[in-house]
Amino acid sequence: MIIVENLSKIHQGEDMEKTYFYRLIKDKFNLNYGDELIEVQSYGIEIERQDKVEGNIVNIERDYIKNISPQRHKVHSLLKVLHDNTVSPIHLIDIAGDYVDEYINDFDNVLREIATN
Repeated sequence: MIIVENLSKIHQGEDMEKTYFYRLIKDKFNLNYGDELIEVQSYGIEIERQDKVEGNIVNIERDYIKNISPQRHKVHSLLKVLHDNTVSPIHLIDIAGDYVDEYINDFDNVLREIATN
């Protein structure tokens, strides 16, 4: 897994600072095509939140979804939505789930392209 892009945001509370990291990640995904395995580049999202009290990290929450889509622009757009709305890693699956369900079809489209070529 490779981090392609990293966005961050800091929220300062009365006694705690929360730093959010929104990462576009790249990996490889194997698709079955007949008797062959075809390796496809795929993109996913990782969100991390670091809680700090007096400059010391007291808690880290992290979650990710690998292999959302082979189309970088779609995953990047979703990453921006999550960043702009300060989505916590705890809620990543709840918020991004519908997008992921839709985007997973992009892998089928890759197989269709291979079949027609």
